[in-house]
Amino acid sequence: MRVGIRPDYKRHGTSTLFAALNVLNGKVIGQCQPRHTHKEWLKFLCQIDREAPKGKTLHLIADNYATHKHPVVKAWLDSATR
Repeated sequence: MRVGIRPDYKRHGTSTLFAALNVLNGKVIGQCQPRHTHKEWLKFLCQIDREAPKGKTLHLIADNYATHKHPVVKAWLDSATR
């Protein structure tokens, strides 16, 4: 168990905001989720994939959070880039 994180810890109203900015036109793709797991991150990546113009190269910047490197996310990214 990590120091400072109790097993009965609850987030009490906090939310995770995922957002992507198109720097050329200022359009924001965003969603709020109650958690920040690989499942929510993957839902957001799928939303970006649906809403971004087809045929464009996307540049994503994400921190080193384990959720962003989950094997399921990596597999989806590998298949999306083919």
